[in-house]
Amino acid sequence: MTTIVVAQNDTIPVKVGVVLDLETPVAKIWLSCIDLALSEFYASHSNFKTRLLLNTRDSNSDVVAAAAAVLDLIKNVQVQAILGPQKSTQAKFIIDLGQEAQVPILSFSASSPTLTSNPSQSSYFFRTAPNDSSQVKAISSIVKAFGWREVVPIYTANEFGEGIIPYLVDALEDVDAKVPYRSAIPPLATDDQITTELYKLMTMQTRVFVVHIWYNLGSRLLAKANEIGMMDQGFVWIITQDFTDLLGSLDPSVINSMQGVIGIKSFVPQTKELDSFQVRWKSKFQIENPTILDARLNVMGLWAYDSVYALALAVEKIGSDINKTLHNVTTPNANKNSSSTDLDSFGVSPNGPKLWKALSGTSFRGIAGNFSLVNGQLETSTFQLLNVNGVGGRTIGFWTQQNGLTRTLSNSSNAVQYSTSRSNLGPIIWPGDAIFPPKGWDIPTNGKRLRIGIPVKAGFREFVKVVNYDPITNISDATGFTIDVFEAAVKALPYALPYDYFPFAKPNGASAGTYDDLVHQVYLGNYDAVVADSTIRANRSQFVDFTLPYTESGVVMVVPMIDNKRKSAWVFLKPLTWDLWVTSFCFFVFIGFVVWVLEHRINEDFRGPPLHQVGTSFWFSFSTMVFAHRERVVSNLARFVVIIWVFVVLILTQSYTASLTSLLTVEQLKPTVTDINQLLQRGEKVGYLGNSFVYGLLIQTGFPDSRIVPFKSAEEGDELLSLGTSKGGIGAVVDETPNMRLFLARYCSKKYTMIGPIFKTAGFGFVFPKGSPLVADVSMAILNVTEGDDMKNIENKWFNLEQNTCSDSNPSVSSDSLSLGSFWGLFIIAGVSSLSALIIFVIMFLHKHKQILFDSRDSVRRRLGIIFRSFDEKDLSSHTFRKSQLKDGNDSVHGTDVVVLTMHTNCPPSPSSYTVHTGSNSPVVMGEHGTIELSSGQASPEMVPAIDEYVLSINNEEVPRSSTHSTSLMVHV
Repeated sequence: MTTIVVAQNDTIPVKVGVVLDLETPVAKIWLSCIDLALSEFYASHSNFKTRLLLNTRDSNSDVVAAAAAVLDLIKNVQVQAILGPQKSTQAKFIIDLGQEAQVPILSFSASSPTLTSNPSQSSYFFRTAPNDSSQVKAISSIVKAFGWREVVPIYTANEFGEGIIPYLVDALEDVDAKVPYRSAIPPLATDDQITTELYKLMTMQTRVFVVHIWYNLGSRLLAKANEIGMMDQGFVWIITQDFTDLLGSLDPSVINSMQGVIGIKSFVPQTKELDSFQVRWKSKFQIENPTILDARLNVMGLWAYDSVYALALAVEKIGSDINKTLHNVTTPNANKNSSSTDLDSFGVSPNGPKLWKALSGTSFRGIAGNFSLVNGQLETSTFQLLNVNGVGGRTIGFWTQQNGLTRTLSNSSNAVQYSTSRSNLGPIIWPGDAIFPPKGWDIPTNGKRLRIGIPVKAGFREFVKVVNYDPITNISDATGFTIDVFEAAVKALPYALPYDYFPFAKPNGASAGTYDDLVHQVYLGNYDAVVADSTIRANRSQFVDFTLPYTESGVVMVVPMIDNKRKSAWVFLKPLTWDLWVTSFCFFVFIGFVVWVLEHRINEDFRGPPLHQVGTSFWFSFSTMVFAHRERVVSNLARFVVIIWVFVVLILTQSYTASLTSLLTVEQLKPTVTDINQLLQRGEKVGYLGNSFVYGLLIQTGFPDSRIVPFKSAEEGDELLSLGTSKGGIGAVVDETPNMRLFLARYCSKKYTMIGPIFKTAGFGFVFPKGSPLVADVSMAILNVTEGDDMKNIENKWFNLEQNTCSDSNPSVSSDSLSLGSFWGLFIIAGVSSLSALIIFVIMFLHKHKQILFDSRDSVRRRLGIIFRSFDEKDLSSHTFRKSQLKDGNDSVHGTDVVVLTMHTNCPPSPSSYTVHTGSNSPVVMGEHGTIELSSGQASPEMVPAIDEYVLSINNEEVPRSSTHSTSLMVHV
């Protein structure tokens, strides 16, 4: 059939082929859109010099017929371009023909990604529709939004169906969803074949299906699924865009069987132009196809309309340069009598490269939105999500490349980041009229029971113990802490979970291997799960999935406790740490020095020969420990220092006494070691529970194999610990926290303690295959069990925690000695007060002797010497000396004033300096010019020569004025 658009005489006709399955309803819709596009284009572009002439061929839904039609159009009709074919399976061979003849192929319905897998071999193929792979991100976002862990794709076993699968699998893996099975439906499958495959799917746990099938086969598939009960609650059906786009072409009875299905389709903005076009198309289609009632326009029809526009614009770009004929290329061996579709000889279009370039650069605003070909295909960044309800699909949201899932497009532009949250979708009515999202899996309808592996243990059977073993079926019962936790978690599930226990044992009843071997059985598929005291470890998690832990975590060390009471003669040193001893000694010396400085000039108890003074200072300071100091303290500053220091000493001595009493009277139990490296350094042996991964940890730590001792039961471990390394036993047991807590609860009277954790682990967990949907549900059930009273009851049942009267089996290992950290505040107070008193005294002393300190006539060294000598002399102005001297004077000279004179002689010509004290008057100072200064008045200057002369003949011994001499005497005035 040839469609000719009437044109002016000067127009250039350009032949274009159209290849569709003309007997199908959708092809009639598309062909109507193509004709309407052609007429409307040239009606609005009457000035164009080119006119497209359509040559339509029926491909009869057959690959060979489609290829023959295209070959006829290229060789015999000599078309410059081809619109079609309808299916991806037909396009595969047609693309090669177009590439060979350099004739552009424009398809608006062949969407398989494999058609453009090799761009160099399909450069003349233009896909004016989105690639099927562009929708896989939208599908994976929906899967992630609802937390489904497994998805089964159902696809046609041909070019169309298989093309999307690799992209879909990769997208699902990106959101941690697995594809446990791929259901391929033959293109010509019978109803029996479809039903058989659906029943096979029902025997699996997965309940999420992605259907990528052409609409005619897909409608049959979903109708059968509805018949056998796979459209009930718990199932999820997602159909891809080609199927969703053609929902309007389905019978209402088929739509009724698809209630709750989620569909994905390319989004087309609803514009005034689109509304007007739909009215025009509807009118035209009804006139041309009066027998087809209530036909609905689909997105592919819009793409067909835009494809004609794009081709007409590209042809016009070539204009008068277009060549109407093909150049014949005939191979030398071609048969002259060959048919018209001989593949050995057909033309190559001289307009192909020009038309290819023109199409690649064509862009405009079409009925379906922006038309622009990128790498030869139309791109779309927005998909519309539908929920099939009633007679059609209801929009529940959108997916965009920039924002992910979004409720409305207007709000999606404000999104900051990519979202896969279900809250961005509208309400969904799921299959079976369910309003809550399905969990995505269920127990198979064939009644398959889970095969659960359990370990065979020689010791620590409180966790797992095999009972009632049936050697014929290999099924047994089991008891223990772990079993009770698992069964409590299963009861907490919102559905029934049938299972049987299978001991991992040899025929003789012994263990069949290590825990690593048992866990690996799940990876091999021999067990559906493992319920055991199996530790969650990184190397195991590479092959299986663990639930959340149901016990404490970590690997600990159990060691014997010994009496730490020392029989040594030096036990009295133990109450204080070495730093506290040293600090206390230093403060005793410092306080003695401060008191001596403050008392030396005014207190006879702190005077005398140097060694006597040193001894007195030490004696005074250290005697404060027992408060036995007998020396008087007369200075207020010294009294302040001593009061603070006595308070500090009181606290120190009381603390020391209490600590020493505890050491000598209370049983001091200490662990034999506090670190596993101590065992390594001492060359001691360590034990571990056989078949445990702890052996590998000990090897990594540095223990040689000869010093690692396995044991099978708690009784054997206790015996080895009791012997010790020296008697052929072990120095410590290294194992997981739950095992060791059970061990201590049983042997608390043996005085063991637990150190650690020395290695970090995640605790015990149940094992399931990688990606099993049961993991999340069982983990949630474990949380419910552990947070409630069930876990306490289970622990009391197996570990007798309420009856266990043992003391804390895991005390913090700390020193009994008192450390400096407990007293540093007291030492700071004592130090600050002592330094303050010392500074005050020095300031007062220097102020009193400032005439010497600032005498510029002497050198600094001499002035300092005089200052120090002055400090070493008695301060006769002190009330202590005045009272003593006054008493002595009254006893020897009655009625006579007594003057006490202290003389400092310097080498001439410096005058003497005297300090005079009287019994009845205030202190008298004899100045440098022979004047005696009294605080209460002026003394007679006539006293000076007499005193000076008297001083120079002390004890009838002449004292040279050139010498330096200090003395004190009484003078009767």
